[in-house]
Amino acid sequence: MSTVTAPARPVYKVTGLRVLRAEWAKTWSLRSTWITLGVALLLLVVAGLLGAANYSPSGTGRGPGADAKDAIGVALGGIGFTQLAIGVLGVLIAGGEYSTGMIRSTLAAVPRRLPVLWSKAAVFGVVALVVATVGAFVSFLAGEHFLSGQAIALDLSSSGVLRSLLGAGVYLALVGVLGVALGALVRSVAGGIGLLVASLMLLDVLAGLLPSSLGNDISPYLPGNAGGSIYALHQAGNTLSPGAGLAVFAGWVALALAGAAWRLKRSDA
Repeated sequence: MSTVTAPARPVYKVTGLRVLRAEWAKTWSLRSTWITLGVALLLLVVAGLLGAANYSPSGTGRGPGADAKDAIGVALGGIGFTQLAIGVLGVLIAGGEYSTGMIRSTLAAVPRRLPVLWSKAAVFGVVALVVATVGAFVSFLAGEHFLSGQAIALDLSSSGVLRSLLGAGVYLALVGVLGVALGALVRSVAGGIGLLVASLMLLDVLAGLLPSSLGNDISPYLPGNAGGSIYALHQAGNTLSPGAGLAVFAGWVALALAGAAWRLKRSDA
């Protein structure tokens, strides 16, 4: 009597590339990814167009960025709304897995854990970079028609314009990575969003309550202000240079990622 032997199942090794591919697939399988990225892109472009269409040299214009001092400020008038959309999506990508319990399956497949965090941050960072950079350029180029002949009008060949538009993309990509880090750190969508809003917006408000000498020293190094220096065409007084702003904001993001990595290694899902 012959014995039928089942074929051996192939053994798949967990590699960094396979974890990246898995996180890429999970990111795009979520309906919220498509919706939120679409909203983020729409907010950036529409706000820029409204600002350009309603710009008035006398300062009586309406809409985000309508009273900006240069065309970059007009084009990026909606970046405050866009950063929230991208940051919240980053929180959802990481914190949402803890809310649904899917994180247990993910960590069972990747026992070393940390590659999951790095892959989530890398995948969403690249996606946010592409979407934000495209949005910044579309907003700027579309607004040129409305600003033609105005004193603040610029084109892509103007000094600092390319740096500012690319800087906006880099800043929003880092905001997305920050959202992923905060979502993984607190393991809660609501908590992660709260921390995101506090770090990008509320800290500057609190710094304004400090004595002016102390507040002026601290304010440029807060996450929102340091990030704003990355894409600003002209640096106002008491602000960081674009390079210094990038270094400081990237440091804040790295700190959040380090905290998320520490908790991921030390505590159960």
